[in-house]
Amino acid sequence: MLKKLLPVVALSAALIGIPGQGVADDDPIRIGSFLSVSGPASYLGDPQRKTLELFIERINENGGVLGRELEWQYYDDAGAANEARTFARRLIAQDRSDIVIGGTTTGATMAAAELFQRQQVPFISLAGAVVVVEPVKEWVFKTPETDRMAARQVFADMQQRGISKIGLISGTGGFGASGREQAHKVADEFGIEIVMDETYSPDDSDMTAQLTRIRGNDEVEAIFNFDFGQAPAIVTRNYADLGIELPLYQSHGVASEGYLDLAGSAAEGVRLPVSPILVAELLPDSDPQKAPAMEYLEAYRAEYGEKPSAFGGYSYDALMLAVDAIERAGSTDPQAVRDALEATSDFQGVTGTFNMGPDDHMGLDIESSFRMVEIKDGTWSLLDQ
Repeated sequence: MLKKLLPVVALSAALIGIPGQGVADDDPIRIGSFLSVSGPASYLGDPQRKTLELFIERINENGGVLGRELEWQYYDDAGAANEARTFARRLIAQDRSDIVIGGTTTGATMAAAELFQRQQVPFISLAGAVVVVEPVKEWVFKTPETDRMAARQVFADMQQRGISKIGLISGTGGFGASGREQAHKVADEFGIEIVMDETYSPDDSDMTAQLTRIRGNDEVEAIFNFDFGQAPAIVTRNYADLGIELPLYQSHGVASEGYLDLAGSAAEGVRLPVSPILVAELLPDSDPQKAPAMEYLEAYRAEYGEKPSAFGGYSYDALMLAVDAIERAGSTDPQAVRDALEATSDFQGVTGTFNMGPDDHMGLDIESSFRMVEIKDGTWSLLDQ
């Protein structure tokens, strides 16, 4: 059964045209979104909604794009793949979106991606798994760093600390499963051996048994948890309750204040890779991500009275990439916008520097898009890299 549709947010008073009718110069540019604003992924989807709402309004206040206002419509898929697919259909057929930004989770994105492919509508995903863009899908792009990049960043830190044998624990949902797969694929590059491999389902409320089994293996030198949502906080609390003294790593799937709140003091000492936006105020002025990250952070904090998360940053970058592509295309013609997105070069976002191409519909590199942090005194502490 479908969740109740969230009220449509319309930043323009213009009416949507009749399908098949030519686009007038003063017609709004229609941006559609399906986001996980409620449900288990809400701490990812809520800052994405707030970000899009804030910056679309600001763009309109400054004259819009190509002299046309942006009209935004979004639906809350509550993290359910079947609802994401339903809303994607609606955004294409009923709302006639010129471009779609959304897919908070990997499951939601993958449920809808084929529809955008088939109907040839440019789509920028906000999901982390590498499967979103590998293999390349002509009409699908993404802004978050991939799970493969996160695994490499974590393993590089382990290698630096002389860690060679680890226990891996991951969720069986889309992001966790993909992250587990990528961790296995790249571990050898860093001399890492995964000697314990445990999983849990998205609905599990306690991972003590899995962590106890990992602790029972004397070879394990560190634990790496790959997942998003509330589950990693549960893993972190269970880890602390068991008194495990091994280093604990998380993926970028927990890069938000929400994780700190849920995990509490149990997260002390946890290491993970994060987007620059999360540590913007700690970056040196020479860091190319400092200026765009601070601009976004200050605007978001002024509007909502809270710090943004990396997940809000992904939607900010997606919106700005969409605007940049439409401006370079000089129209909302789907093929022209798609081609402009694919030709994105040296675009400075808050997540990193985007350089896309026919073989890369994300365009980020590890150096510009990740910073390694350790949680100290309940907040992020930037590590030397």
